Amino acid sequence: MNSQISLIKQIDALLPQTQCGLCGHRDGCLPYAKSIAEGEAANKCVPGGQPVADALANLLQRPHLQAEESVWPIQKDGRPQRMKAIIRSDECIGCTKCISACPVDAIIGSGKLMHTVLTDLCTGCELCIPPCPVDCIDLVEDQNPIPNDDEKIREQNDLRQRYYAHIQREEKRRLNRKGPVVRAAIDTEFFAQFSKQNEDFPSIQISKKTTETSQIVDAKTTIELAKLRTQIKKLEKQLSVRSDDKKLLQLQQLQQQLDQLQSV
Repeated sequence: MNSQISLIKQIDALLPQTQCGLCGHRDGCLPYAKSIAEGEAANKCVPGGQPVADALANLLQRPHLQAEESVWPIQKDGRPQRMKAIIRSDECIGCTKCISACPVDAIIGSGKLMHTVLTDLCTGCELCIPPCPVDCIDLVEDQNPIPNDDEKIREQNDLRQRYYAHIQREEKRRLNRKGPVVRAAIDTEFFAQFSKQNEDFPSIQISKKTTETSQIVDAKTTIELAKLRTQIKKLEKQLSVRSDDKKLLQLQQLQQQLDQLQSV
């Protein structure tokens, strides 16, 4: 078991930590590393390109395979062109969906306010683009010099730390979430188990309630709140036109139900 964990850690160290899911593992580089250790092909990391595919083949003593092709041109270091996301500020409606989708917390902003991408942290994973309802996010070429090997390692370590922090925060939010999850479900239990066995990784704590139960409760509560608010608005409008004691009592009862639900 320890040798398997050690192998997964070595594989994960070679992956770029973009957490993009282009390899087919939507919840990040570590699950792909685990799958590679169990026998999956090691040439599916699109942003890593041929250099990562070859490094993994050398580590695992497997045949060298052609790396999965990227839509972007190849840089001098053999990897696909590094990209960065930018938000067209005049079109952003502040819905916050891109913030939830970013695996390394490279987007800042608040509800109904303009959002901004911290380009130095952006991995170009493209995960913020699909959930944007107004399609105001573009990908542009990274104009910074190609990092050397030492810089790549420092960058990967920082991105890994940021992703683990993101996972932990999402795990805490899960219990009180009042809406759908924007990105693919993360196998938090696997990340937590792995982090406990590796001092180099930030520790992740699992919340007490199960994800399934929490999501069901959240969905029901959200629907019930929406119904109550609609009924309250309708009654308020009717009472503004004509006074009615029965409707006033009904309004007060609905308002009490709303307050109770919101305090849960």
